[in-house]
Amino acid sequence: MHPVLFEIGSFPLGTYGLLLAIAFFAGTALAKRQAKLDGLNPAAITDMAIAVLIAAIVGSKLLMIVVGLFTPAGQEGAMTFREVFTMSTLRAGGAIHGGIIAATATFFWKLRKGQGLPLRLTGDALVPGVALGQAIGRLGCFSAGCCYGTETHVAWAATFTDPIAHAFSGTPLDVPLHPVQLYNSLANLTVMAILLLARGKRRFQGQIFSLYFLVEGLGRIVTETWRGDVDRGTGWLGWAWLSTGRLTGVAFMMLGLGLWLFWSRRKEATR
Repeated sequence: MHPVLFEIGSFPLGTYGLLLAIAFFAGTALAKRQAKLDGLNPAAITDMAIAVLIAAIVGSKLLMIVVGLFTPAGQEGAMTFREVFTMSTLRAGGAIHGGIIAATATFFWKLRKGQGLPLRLTGDALVPGVALGQAIGRLGCFSAGCCYGTETHVAWAATFTDPIAHAFSGTPLDVPLHPVQLYNSLANLTVMAILLLARGKRRFQGQIFSLYFLVEGLGRIVTETWRGDVDRGTGWLGWAWLSTGRLTGVAFMMLGLGLWLFWSRRKEATR
């Protein structure tokens, strides 16, 4: 693909960064539209979205670093403390579920500070935009070559040839790979569609927020089947199949189920 679109002098404009910016604006626009349906303040939603975005970027990097540091030396994906502060680490997209965890923590923290936003309705408004942002962001991953898939010879396989992708993300070059980034993008679009359709049948406040974690976690567990990048981490708890994505995917589903059961028993009138 094209990790770098073009250069302005010595400054490269990365495709991933551009698509990440587009993802933020598109996701925020959708969140504001959903917020209006429940009579929430659009300006407060924008403020929340900015804080969540910053947390997501930092959280993605942190989880990637933690996985790398805990990977035994000599194994693929292992990282030393010195490598934490390199440009390669700075340019890497990170682990998306680390971003979601940090963003969720920031979401609850911002609400506790008093934003004039009710917890459940705000969560319901935000998550379709989060899923849309993830879908667009995965196109950035595909363009940059990060979060790549395992080798395959299916008709729709993607073959990366740009040496920049290999230098920044370790992407195998001239090898047909599962375009797992596109699988994830489609999965996130499916999540968004499910959330938007479910909103019309919402039975309690917070239902869409809970549903996001259930379907996002399930989708990630499935798409991990075709992931091949070393940054995702594998072998947790001694099980080779248990990657970081699957571990957090299970945790997300448990969180979603817990919130669903708790909030469905403490119903508040939906608008």
